Amino acid sequence: MAYLDTGIAAINEPTPSSGFVTLARVVKAQGRRGEVAAEIHSDVPGRFAAGMRLLVPASRPHDIRRELEVQEFWPHKGLLVFKFAGVDSISDAEALVGSELQVPRTERAALEPGWTYVSDLTGCSLFDSGRELGTIEDVQFGAGEAPLLIVAASKYQTAAIGKFEIPFAEAYLEGIDLARRQVRMKLPEGLLQVNAPMTAEEKHEQALAQAKIRKAKAASPGTKRVLRET
Repeated sequence: MAYLDTGIAAINEPTPSSGFVTLARVVKAQGRRGEVAAEIHSDVPGRFAAGMRLLVPASRPHDIRRELEVQEFWPHKGLLVFKFAGVDSISDAEALVGSELQVPRTERAALEPGWTYVSDLTGCSLFDSGRELGTIEDVQFGAGEAPLLIVAASKYQTAAIGKFEIPFAEAYLEGIDLARRQVRMKLPEGLLQVNAPMTAEEKHEQALAQAKIRKAKAASPGTKRVLRET
């Protein structure tokens, strides 16, 4: 599993919003005792526990957030089923469908040294050997591959390029400065050209660049340190 809670490390714990992070979203009622099934927005191991309290955002201005206590939970078909205290019927469960399950930002999972949250990477400027490439818009994951940084090209780049896809591999990383919102890398020659407009004469060079991309994306799992929790 690639944790963007990616050796780069990125953990996916949901993007903080107004002081809260979303750990899951209820997608449907499940069972007859008020259980709900939720899609999980966190890759942090052991993130949920019986007895923990999750908050549901208020649906109207000036309302307070609803607090739910987790009684039990279990995985089911790619989702996580929750049983909350006081949610005891199908109608109670249906009232939660579409709701985000959050915790205060102050309770965002602590990271081991060398790990970074995906939500902290998005919005950072990406530099290659000191040259600004653009702004990280997203981080995408694939099974057994290094995560991909989706980078919107800066005004200093050729306008036709649009976006870059950069493997987030430790071999290319020089440093991350979250205070300055900067990620600094040193990319191999030819890695960027695969994103640029090409003439027919450049097709051979494109094939070579794509081969480098595939090799970079096949970086060993041990070099990824990104956790997801938004």
